[in-house]
Amino acid sequence: MERPEPMTDDSTRTTHFGFREVAEDQKAGMVHGVFTNVASKYDIMNDAMSMGIHRIWKDAMMDWLAPRNGQRLLDVAGGTGDIAFRFLKRAPQADVVVLDMTESMLEEGRKRAEAARLADRLEWVVGDAMALPFADDSFDVYTISFGIRNVTRIEDALREAFRVLRPGGRLMVLEFSQLPNPGLQKLYDLYSFNVIPRLGQVIANDRDSYQYLVESIRRFPDQETFAQMIREAGFENVKYRNLTMGVAVLHSGWKI
Repeated sequence: MERPEPMTDDSTRTTHFGFREVAEDQKAGMVHGVFTNVASKYDIMNDAMSMGIHRIWKDAMMDWLAPRNGQRLLDVAGGTGDIAFRFLKRAPQADVVVLDMTESMLEEGRKRAEAARLADRLEWVVGDAMALPFADDSFDVYTISFGIRNVTRIEDALREAFRVLRPGGRLMVLEFSQLPNPGLQKLYDLYSFNVIPRLGQVIANDRDSYQYLVESIRRFPDQETFAQMIREAGFENVKYRNLTMGVAVLHSGWKI
């Protein structure tokens, strides 16, 4: 009689938190701590780290997404509302659910002037990207912007995205990635590791959180690898577009 394989749980499986290996069941809490710490300065730091270019990237996301009235968007890890507000600006008769694991990030989003003006079109939900609190086939569009690299099991988040999208629905991911030119990548790394944590210290009084965020960028899969992960989750017509030479990338896929 064969002995059964020992069961594994999240406390014995490991993942990465920046350059550190941690137990899977610890990562979500650690990421939650990072974003709780930086919530009040998150938007200011985005401008400082990218010299404002993140706004151009998000506008490029909207250009490719082409929001339409009547659509229902789920914006995951959307805390401060940047993507939600852009979507509703282009499609004012759409509906948006902003989901984030960190209540303090959602609080920052709700404080913004746009949130009050668009309140009848917006819903703010605390939730986990790997276990979305929504029924199958609930949304027309799923977006996640600079958030998927912080998820403990990216494959689970992509499968959940596929589940909650309606047939014909679209996934779009905006994330930092790898520059195809090794020399430029080296220069970018020098900037990232030497400047961004110092900005975090000066602006947010939190060097460690931004050290983690830089490390998490370097651990994230390259463009082709991540595109294949999207395909394996069930999406079709998967494509990507490099932004600023690959510093950031837009990934698109469809639930057919």
